[in-house]
Amino acid sequence: MHFGNMKIARLLRYGEEKLSECGVPDAVRDAELLLGYCLSMSRTELFLHGMDQVDGDASQRFFSLIERRAAREPVAYILEEREFWSLSFQVNRDVLVPRPETEFLLETVFRKVKEAKAVIDRCVDLCCGSGVIAIVLAIELNCRVWALDCSEKALAVTIQNSKKHNVAERITPLLSDMFSGLEQATFPLIVSNPPYVRRDEIEQELEPEVADFEPRIALDGGLDGLSSIRRIALEVLNYLTPSGMFFMEFGADQADEVKKEFASASVNGRYFTVIETYKDYSGRDRVLYAKTNQYQE
Repeated sequence: MHFGNMKIARLLRYGEEKLSECGVPDAVRDAELLLGYCLSMSRTELFLHGMDQVDGDASQRFFSLIERRAAREPVAYILEEREFWSLSFQVNRDVLVPRPETEFLLETVFRKVKEAKAVIDRCVDLCCGSGVIAIVLAIELNCRVWALDCSEKALAVTIQNSKKHNVAERITPLLSDMFSGLEQATFPLIVSNPPYVRRDEIEQELEPEVADFEPRIALDGGLDGLSSIRRIALEVLNYLTPSGMFFMEFGADQADEVKKEFASASVNGRYFTVIETYKDYSGRDRVLYAKTNQYQE
């Protein structure tokens, strides 16, 4: 491709055509995002200035980003940024790209906390990844959050994002295999988006953006997708206060198995008295809500 001066409209057309040829979904939107990034322009500004010339260096940067997207690298990793909860978060290949389903998880958390009139002074984000859950919890509930992950690189992203959003003093990042690094404390609220994708689904069914680029450790839920979820069901009661609430994102076909695992969970007289699942905005089972008994028996 010639890297001389080109008009914005021509660059956009090239990007859209290239991405479409490579089977990229939302080729138009992605071309606009990538060119807007190169030129520090909004989508509206790109159209208003469509006849403006772009210098060769900026054009070359754009072509380079288009090649990466054509190879199915997610836009969020290319830009090292993703919007979530109307906030901008740093992301890279050490963490999952935050998704709308996880926003639904948080919406469910805040709705149930409000309904229960619960006072949340501290909570846990288990498998925190980029820290989006921990940071939104800290902001919305104004509470201390323990952010747990088994990946040191993921925790580094959580720390950067917590500083970016001025909640670092309320976030305690902790390198931990599930709950193993957490001292024997209890919390009124624990939230988790654990790995829950079946291993064969990663290999055979997921789009290349996910299967080829997102961290396998954050996706792989074992042969049936439930290995991490089973561990959580066995351990989480140890870390919840009486009447403590647990929320978890899970796969669309896992509701029955997830409810079964949590219904059979019991630790020293502690068990779940409420176990409910909620469908996301696509009508798919997505979020577990479980509440412990009020008193230890």
